[in-house]
Amino acid sequence: MVWEVLERALRGRAAALGDAAVLDVLDTGGGTGNFAVPVARLGHRVTVVDPSPNALFALERRAAEAGVADRVNGVQGDILGLFEVVERGGYDAVLCHGVLEYVDDPAEGLRNAVEALRPAGALSLLAAGLGGAVLARALAGHFTEARHALTDPAGRWGEGDPVPRRFTVELLTELVEKAGAEVGAVHGVRVFSDLVPGVLVDTQPGALDALLKLEAAAAEQPSFHSVASQLHVLGEKRA
Repeated sequence: MVWEVLERALRGRAAALGDAAVLDVLDTGGGTGNFAVPVARLGHRVTVVDPSPNALFALERRAAEAGVADRVNGVQGDILGLFEVVERGGYDAVLCHGVLEYVDDPAEGLRNAVEALRPAGALSLLAAGLGGAVLARALAGHFTEARHALTDPAGRWGEGDPVPRRFTVELLTELVEKAGAEVGAVHGVRVFSDLVPGVLVDTQPGALDALLKLEAAAAEQPSFHSVASQLHVLGEKRA
């Protein structure tokens, strides 16, 4: 679902600049290229900034195998020091997927992501949702942990929680707007997938396809955003 939304946004941005426009795309924390390589396959130039040299090595190999090595550039760095390694205001689209959960200052990180955009550039933001974690812990019978996540300022269910921070829709959209971007759309990601036993999907014919269609139908419904495992916000930098 995230890829479909992102692809539409890139096509829209390219059409606004001219149908044959090649976009400059920045993928912060892009790791091994799960999104960067497909974006490059669309014909765009992609810069991936990631703190892990191992991830960047895997990105280079993956881009080469996909035949897009000439359009993918990996740079070691992080979002808080973004302009030490990339140009401010130099990109038509910025991806910030799975980053804000792990940085010390999410507001500063998001400001950097938006400042890397050209006017009217597209922001794709994906972050962990609080409600999905609370619901998952409760359904697993961990009621104390669920309550802890619900009341914890960072949305963590305990010391063993591998995710340092989670967000509500309200908090995430507020961060986007304060960073200088307009919120265009919000989608709930993995509303049901993390709750459905894998055996049901694996053993019932057509179950996976039906689940994916259900996820797509629920993604744009605001009533399901509060229980999604992840939240996707599509924004646009103010001119």
